[in-house]
Amino acid sequence: MQERDTQPWYKQFWPWFLIAIPLSSVIVGSVVFNYATDGTNSLVVDDYYKEGKYINARLDKIEQAKALGIVTELSIQGGAVSLQFIEGAPQTGEALKLDFFHVTLEEKDFDVLLTRDASGIYRASFDENIKGKWRLRLMPLDESWKVQDTLNLPQSAPFRFIP
Repeated sequence: MQERDTQPWYKQFWPWFLIAIPLSSVIVGSVVFNYATDGTNSLVVDDYYKEGKYINARLDKIEQAKALGIVTELSIQGGAVSLQFIEGAPQTGEALKLDFFHVTLEEKDFDVLLTRDASGIYRASFDENIKGKWRLRLMPLDESWKVQDTLNLPQSAPFRFIP
């Protein structure tokens, strides 16, 4: 007569193996579902009409920068920003705001306040990691004009920043 294995089922390998397959599917499915419903997509605009009106207002500010003849040279190296006006420098010497917008990740966006030193160069420093593609926007504090461009950072050489 053959001797049977009299271990209970929960001490054997195969029942647990067969239970683990659907259980892992449920766990992975719930993680994916939670990830998919976890927030909003920051790249999608809900109100296209208001966004269109806002785009037109932004274009007016670019036209104002062109009318003022603003041409700058921007250098971004090692957490330091320097901006020199070649043409169209503001006579008041007021501070300027430089916005960094990451092209895909809204949580990486930041801005710096550029102040003019004695030699007429606007400077600021920052601690953020700027590797990748960025959209830069330069404006005075009263937002009367705007210069913007998209570029890959970091760049070793200064570049022309014109409207």
